[in-house]
Amino acid sequence: MPMPMPMPMRQVRAAFTDETITVYQAYSPAIADAALRAGRFVAPFKRDRMTWIKPSFLWMMYRCGWATKPGQERVLAVAITRDGFEWALSHSSLSYYEAGTYASEAEWAERKAMSPVRVQWDPERSLGLGPLDHRAIQVGLSGIAATHYVDDWIVGITDVTSTARDIANLVGHNVLAAAENLLPAERPYPLPDHIARAVGAGRQETDEGSSPSSASTAS
Repeated sequence: MPMPMPMPMRQVRAAFTDETITVYQAYSPAIADAALRAGRFVAPFKRDRMTWIKPSFLWMMYRCGWATKPGQERVLAVAITRDGFEWALSHSSLSYYEAGTYASEAEWAERKAMSPVRVQWDPERSLGLGPLDHRAIQVGLSGIAATHYVDDWIVGITDVTSTARDIANLVGHNVLAAAENLLPAERPYPLPDHIARAVGAGRQETDEGSSPSSASTAS
């Protein structure tokens, strides 16, 4: 029997359809309730700050502590257009310099200064929220990208807080098979080659090329 292919170090994995991709964010009840009523992000959401979207459900769970951290008690699954997601990546810069993705630090700095989108590759998380060897993508939107996200790309918003807490409860009681059955079905997302190159997807990492701390990717 052939051995299974190893997981690429960097790969966008997500729940997606022909038209949309699901990303996750965690917010306070006030922001979440307003967004659910409006079908888009409205006040008290602040579009003038960078907002981070995460295609990985388990990375979102790691970041929000299964919807228990202050200000992140509600987890939203946001369906956005694939065109919008790919626009964001094609207008992005890595948050850190990486040889191979950029010809020089000067090239990276110039692209970063012009880009309204930041990309980080952070360790994907297991069901127990421990770090895995491969990476998950986090995408930070600011300026025109945040405006497009709020006004143009969102197709639907669903509150998945109860699912998050159900999974956490099952994990806490070591009922792992049942917990896994509740996870969203995420699969490799088919990035166009030029976008994959731009965000360093598929690359192996060295210590110098690893993503920095993800403390900024809170919501």
